[in-house]
Amino acid sequence: MTGRSRPVPRAERFEAVVAGGGPAGAVAALVLARAGRHVLLVDGRPPGAAAGSFTIGETLPPAARPLLDDLGLWAAFAADGHLRCPGTYASWGSARLHGHSHLLDPHGHGWHLDRDRFDAFLREAAMAAGALIRRAVVVGHRRSAGEQHLLVRERSGTVRELRAGWVVDATGRRALIGRRLARRRRQDRLVAAFVRLGGAGAGGYPGDPELRTLVEAVPEGWWYTARVPAGRVVAHLTDADLAAARLRTAEGFRRAASCTRHVGERLSGYDPAASPAPRWTAAHGLRLCPPAGPGWVAAGDSAIAFDPLSSQGILTALHTGARAGRAVDRCLAGDSGALASYVSFLDGVADAYHRHHARSYAEERRWPAYPFWRRRNGAVPNRRAAGADPVRGPA
Repeated sequence: MTGRSRPVPRAERFEAVVAGGGPAGAVAALVLARAGRHVLLVDGRPPGAAAGSFTIGETLPPAARPLLDDLGLWAAFAADGHLRCPGTYASWGSARLHGHSHLLDPHGHGWHLDRDRFDAFLREAAMAAGALIRRAVVVGHRRSAGEQHLLVRERSGTVRELRAGWVVDATGRRALIGRRLARRRRQDRLVAAFVRLGGAGAGGYPGDPELRTLVEAVPEGWWYTARVPAGRVVAHLTDADLAAARLRTAEGFRRAASCTRHVGERLSGYDPAASPAPRWTAAHGLRLCPPAGPGWVAAGDSAIAFDPLSSQGILTALHTGARAGRAVDRCLAGDSGALASYVSFLDGVADAYHRHHARSYAEERRWPAYPFWRRRNGAVPNRRAAGADPVRGPA
């Protein structure tokens, strides 16, 4: 990330403030800046990635290409060196692998992203369009006299107040603004334990040529592994109350992965001694209800978060970021129907997600007595909470 941002005006007053510098927030700021709006992007992450750090959520499906093209970003993205993803393999519903190829997809192949580089690329595009950036985290929010007031803490520790006509909450699952204004509906208790393995070669060890994502169901949940530019990501998905204690150590996680039938084979060439301790993150479906109101909209995971099985998380973040930016621009122009249109769009996304999620988990019937699968195949789904797409691999 380069320091090309311009100084923030002393007035600290903007037409719109976007909180969160991930894909949804960066695209919302990009759209607003291109519309000529005075917009500030508040990003709490330090510039550049810390050594060894990475962001989980690495698969971008082929359907992202027309959106990136519409945003004027396709050529630069294509030249940025992300790994090609030609499809997936899944051991789901049976012990053998079933393949899904992108060969016949009209948009071509998908991508395994270097997420930190991809997110920085989107922020750079927003700043090039005229968005300002402030390195800070949101610590407070209130609405007064028709304006949004945000308190942000800068890296120096200084707390400042920002005023705006509109705020976009793109702070991820934390929904730092939206959770004060709406109710969050959680789908289940899904969590992910994950590691990134490296090696001597670029993107892994030289003998790891497999670029397809692999998904494997097991009695306690499911696993996936995918190549990324800096190595190979391995993750185990289960419910928080079902997670075995051994998964919290490097050795325990590695042993559990090696006991799988297919994922373990993908890891056989990596040095066990170099396996780090796993990190953990929430992975359940999540919906903010409502996702917008007077002076504010939510985008990305703040508005709707998916079970990673969908492989649609980053794509949905891009779409909701663009839609949120356009909705705010329309609201600033006096369009009274812009918010309702945005909420209707998100309702459609949530309904499709629910249908596909229920169908995907229903395909796995080998372990009906195990709590993880009994919870997903024995309960009546909540239509408005969330769902997932057919088995395509994790997002």
